[in-house]
Amino acid sequence: MNRHNQPICKGVYLLPNLFTTASLFSGFLGIIWAVEGRFEYCALAILVSCVLDGLDGMIARLTRSSSEFGVQLDSLADLVAFGVTPAIMVYMWQLHAFGRLGLLASFLLVACGALRLARFNVQTGKISSKYFIGLPIPASACILATLMLFSSVAPEYMAQKISPLTLVLVYFLSFLMVSRVRYPSLKEFDLIKTHPFRTTVTALLIFVFIASEPKVLGFLFFLTYLISGLVLSFLILPYRKSRLLRESPQELP
Repeated sequence: MNRHNQPICKGVYLLPNLFTTASLFSGFLGIIWAVEGRFEYCALAILVSCVLDGLDGMIARLTRSSSEFGVQLDSLADLVAFGVTPAIMVYMWQLHAFGRLGLLASFLLVACGALRLARFNVQTGKISSKYFIGLPIPASACILATLMLFSSVAPEYMAQKISPLTLVLVYFLSFLMVSRVRYPSLKEFDLIKTHPFRTTVTALLIFVFIASEPKVLGFLFFLTYLISGLVLSFLILPYRKSRLLRESPQELP
């Protein structure tokens, strides 16, 4: 029997769900640490959840063990780890000072995150997998987590503006999650399969670069991803579309 046609061991299906549950547990710990005022630990818990969330999808695709149950469990875990946890963190950290405006901003982060996940589940398999429609909720959570870490090393003139910056950023991230702005998908394996060595070296260099000053460069990395979607949607894709229209032969009368 061909090795690729052999039935997958039932235990393999547990692997992605175990990583998803670990991501959920990390998000749960983040909530506890946010309530206790240990915001740096909470931010790190969000980043750990992001890594685990990426691993569970990668393992599911590599082992061909994805299931509808796993998809739903992953969405529920993402809502907690990347919706509820960062919302509580930013409220307890900065937004409580703005009263109702801060409370609404925190709730909007959770609500838009839930809408983003629901839309993603409905659109899966119906649209191109090259792009995400709207800012992915893990990216939104990581931007806020790295902002919190960056605030501890930010220059004094910037540290004084962290509170209003956080408020504006939360509203902006909430809008981007439910927007039609396209973001590049990092889950495609085409580039890895085509250029495995080059991709590995690039990923290693990025990791070393961020590790040299993680609190600053980590925030800049996710901020760059945030901006990349705006550039892609409002500059690159419209330019490609207009160029194709110019190059296509005009219909004869």
